[in-house]
Amino acid sequence: MEKVTGIGGIFFKSKDKKALGDWYAANLGVDVQEWGGAMFTWREAGDPERTGSTLWSLFSADTKYLDPSTAPFMVNYRVADLDAMLAQLRAAGVEVDEKVDESEFGRFGWAMDPDGNRIELWQPPAGM
Repeated sequence: MEKVTGIGGIFFKSKDKKALGDWYAANLGVDVQEWGGAMFTWREAGDPERTGSTLWSLFSADTKYLDPSTAPFMVNYRVADLDAMLAQLRAAGVEVDEKVDESEFGRFGWAMDPDGNRIELWQPPAGM
């Protein structure tokens, strides 16, 4: 069985992402960058020489990136084998987006949970 290996990111909508980013920076010390997010880096428990990251990012309230979900957030889950995970979800009757994106940041796929929340599945590039 394919399993999630960690949290790759947390994305949420904001009516004023600049003001909300400033609040998180001032009150929680989040290092919010100009692009509206922060990258938290860490080391793999089983392989301390290998680093990983978790992205925290604000989106405008009117973004379509989280569609078709109406939730104001989306969680990105790290997976080892995106194709196998998507096939497993389809076999279980889960609503899976046909689109798969590939870039220098890795491979991405999407599905909907039973509550209508969009989830993003991320297979990081080798070494990440």
